[in-house]
Amino acid sequence: MYRFIGVLAFTLIFAVASTDSFAGEKFITIGTASELGVYYPAGGAICRLVKRGIKEHGLRCFVEPTSGAVYNLRAIHANELDLGIVQTDWLYNAYHGTGEFAKDGSNPKLRSVFSMHTEAFTVLTRAGAGIKSIQDLKGKTVGIGNDGSGMQATAEQFMKAEGWDRDTFREVVELKPVDLGKALCAGTVDAIFFTTGHPNGATQEITRNCPTHILSVTGPKIDKLLHDNPYYFQVTIPGGMYAGSLNPVQTFGVKATLVTSSDVDDDVVYQVVKAVFDNLDNFKTLHPVFATLDKNTMVSEGLIVPLHPGALKYYREAGLLK
Repeated sequence: MYRFIGVLAFTLIFAVASTDSFAGEKFITIGTASELGVYYPAGGAICRLVKRGIKEHGLRCFVEPTSGAVYNLRAIHANELDLGIVQTDWLYNAYHGTGEFAKDGSNPKLRSVFSMHTEAFTVLTRAGAGIKSIQDLKGKTVGIGNDGSGMQATAEQFMKAEGWDRDTFREVVELKPVDLGKALCAGTVDAIFFTTGHPNGATQEITRNCPTHILSVTGPKIDKLLHDNPYYFQVTIPGGMYAGSLNPVQTFGVKATLVTSSDVDDDVVYQVVKAVFDNLDNFKTLHPVFATLDKNTMVSEGLIVPLHPGALKYYREAGLLK
């Protein structure tokens, strides 16, 4: 009997502490992606800034590495994450219940918090593979992101835009981001598809380890993709950023965006936004892709779904929005 009461008491205490607050504190979790990508350090930077004000607002912020944007959006829908960093293309589809989220149904509770850096769809090829344009990819072995990642989903959209499917290639290999470069340099694949902000440390490492070249992703079919989808836009990867790619490369891309649910308390979101925007100069130093962040574009570009009321409150107070 006493053992049962003790177990029950522990269970109740754990449940309260893990779902809301403990001793006056609230716990929030931000879903990111692989620990080697940009989302994970971005989430860590947000949490570090939030924790600075813990005495005032009582928020304890935690970062969760995940498989990426698609997972984060589903976890927010299921109330398993409070916030998540996602790509605008999958945010749009999750909100409307289309594309990758057709079976999930729409999630009208999704809310934007702020947008961050631009992410370019990047096709990196191995020298000697005989690939000089995207049309040369047909019949080759290509590596794409792991299941559940926005990276893989965007690669699938690229294939669809070109009128291709997986049978267009000799083989399509699903890999975690950390393994894509290894497979390319080992000759296991001829090219890899990924979506990331630039400059990117992982890409710099790959291009130092083996001869590579970034392909331009352009043409009438890509133009149609951009025209038909408001969450895609043209992106230029500067020349000379990576070994083997001396000239600027044209492709398409998305915005990385911090999102949440309308179920999340207004003050929680307000405090997260305040922590970042009041310390934006500090935030911009934490990763090279953040260097060009601007408050005005962070509240105007890439916000495919409505702003959360907590975020809107801060932006109005700061004079960023009316």
